[in-house]
Amino acid sequence: MSFWSNQLSGPTDPAADAGWQDGEPRKGFFTDTSICIGCKACEVACKEWNAIPEDGLNLLGSSYDNTGALGASTWRHVAFIEQDGDRIEAARESGRRLVDLGMPALRTRDGAGGSVPDVDSVGQAYAEAQMPDFRWLMSSDVCKHCTHAACLDVCPTGALFRTEFGTVVVQDDVCNGCGYCVPACPFGVIERRSGDETVKNSGAAQKCTLCYDRIGHDQTPACAQACPTTSIRFGDLAQMQSEAHARVAQLHEQGFPEARLYGANEQDGVGGTGSVFLLLDEPEVYGLPPDPRVTTADLPAMFRTAGVAALAMLAVAAGSFLGGGRR
Repeated sequence: MSFWSNQLSGPTDPAADAGWQDGEPRKGFFTDTSICIGCKACEVACKEWNAIPEDGLNLLGSSYDNTGALGASTWRHVAFIEQDGDRIEAARESGRRLVDLGMPALRTRDGAGGSVPDVDSVGQAYAEAQMPDFRWLMSSDVCKHCTHAACLDVCPTGALFRTEFGTVVVQDDVCNGCGYCVPACPFGVIERRSGDETVKNSGAAQKCTLCYDRIGHDQTPACAQACPTTSIRFGDLAQMQSEAHARVAQLHEQGFPEARLYGANEQDGVGGTGSVFLLLDEPEVYGLPPDPRVTTADLPAMFRTAGVAALAMLAVAAGSFLGGGRR
């Protein structure tokens, strides 16, 4: 794939493309949902550090979660996914093995208790239907800081910009509140903040900055700093991806083949993301699109189609003109 094609989709270095000649190594998150306990410490730390206003904390009636989804005033959101026996059975029938977030009562190869279960014991436990009929899946979601960021591409004022760390940040004082970025995001992350003039940055588009003010001083983002289980890890994106692949391999060796990565594929529709997730079920279960795609990926095809249409119109016009001249 050529350099110019990579400016629209596919693998690339976003910081270099943005003109950072002395850019830092690309930074990112690795969120391991298999060890998330749903404590929401990341949500609280994010709000406190970034002075994000309170956004309702309503009882939704559909979950123990009280924030619902990512938004202008929720830059980190811990999803509580409650699954009953029907869902678990359906997942088993589709060939996936489900993992209860509690500690499994399985034996290691030497017969003693331990954190690394024996693969044969795991298989036997599934075969004997020893999995519970109820489970929680928990996942701390955040802005993906895409390699090809649709929100940034459509912003008419330059309010969204690419940092030297490859992340995407909104400049509050430049955003005019047009909202073009909201429908452009394939993940539904960015949103305009509602409220009157007493609400900070009311009307402006808001989302996670990956704590740009902290990482610029060699500090860890607030959410990762507060996570008590290291479910949220931060560092050079290449290192985060390496750790994610190693963790998936470990889970596979332990007999949990349903573990998979999300956002670590540079060939996906957004060129990979700066936030990599380890999931224990299909992305749709977590409210994530299975095949996200940035709108600019279709520009070459659109230009070719428009060019062919223009040539066809010219040919028709020329034919009409020449045909009329012979009469």
